[in-house]
Amino acid sequence: MNSAVKSAALGSAASMDDALQKSEGVWAAAWRRFKADRVGLASMLVVLGFLLLIVLSYSGLVAKGWQTEVGVPNAPPTFLGPKPPQAAGAIEVPTGPNVDLSDIDPLAPRYKEWEERAKQFQTTETVKAQTLPLGGDRLGRDVLEKTIKGTEISVFVGLAAAVVATTIGVLLGAFGGFFGGKIGDLLEWLYNVFESIPNILLIFAFAAVVGRGVESVVIILALTGWTGMYRQVRAEFIKHSSREYVRSAEAIGATRMSRMFRHILPNISHVVLVRMGLMVVAFIKAEVILSYLGLGVRVDQVSWGTMLAESQAELLLGHWWQLAAATLFMAVFVTAFSLMADALRDALDPKLRGLE
Repeated sequence: MNSAVKSAALGSAASMDDALQKSEGVWAAAWRRFKADRVGLASMLVVLGFLLLIVLSYSGLVAKGWQTEVGVPNAPPTFLGPKPPQAAGAIEVPTGPNVDLSDIDPLAPRYKEWEERAKQFQTTETVKAQTLPLGGDRLGRDVLEKTIKGTEISVFVGLAAAVVATTIGVLLGAFGGFFGGKIGDLLEWLYNVFESIPNILLIFAFAAVVGRGVESVVIILALTGWTGMYRQVRAEFIKHSSREYVRSAEAIGATRMSRMFRHILPNISHVVLVRMGLMVVAFIKAEVILSYLGLGVRVDQVSWGTMLAESQAELLLGHWWQLAAATLFMAVFVTAFSLMADALRDALDPKLRGLE
């Protein structure tokens, strides 16, 4: 009898251990749901492809010579073929004996000597391509390489600004939502000051003060874009700070910082990640607008916005390929990143669509 009870107890303990070992974690379950979304998975592969292209561009393996004039001005794309040759006017050669200029030009006797010296310095003329894969700009630079380099700048600005704005918003939202009181009132006042000014005017004001450049654009977008993250994180901290698991942590002696960043923050990480994904798309669009208006990157750099600005004058002459290349790259990346963010939101919070 005792042996039967012991074996039953051992069997139940073993089954509990197996259940604990087989239990699926939060992130593993989220990854399983994300993999089931084919659109989200395909979008993630597109985004990873763009990120790989950015790494190769930053390391100089691709688009290293984007400033080199490798083609003729406004070279058409390869699939359109070269431009038709333009008829050149014939120059009529004068006839008759050569005129002796020695009487009126004192330097005339040295012309022959200078001509012989000039022949000693041979110059090689680089043959420029008549067509390029995606065409050339007004200076003959490869539009494909410019677009790849512009992708590096625009996407980097969007990602970096989103990280900085997320850090600011999470920290301020955590303190405002968890502590409340005078700290919460001060942070609410700061939030209302930033929200009371139209976002585009605030961006232009910071741009006029900070100046141009990649670092400046990142700072501008981060300082003007943290308010949405702050509002959402503050609401989540207010909701979670009174829940049982936080009170239990307080009862066993957990400090305020520990309750904020070791207990509450991991439980709202899905909200932060989804919001951050939306911010990346918004910041890329904002960088394009700033660079298009001349308030973004410097003149020796290129982004999608500067390419759109350059293509304005080219469109008047029927040269549309720079505009098409920049628009295509931007549309593909922004669409893929948005779809990936939607799939990530559904995977991290399956109750939104009743997936589980």
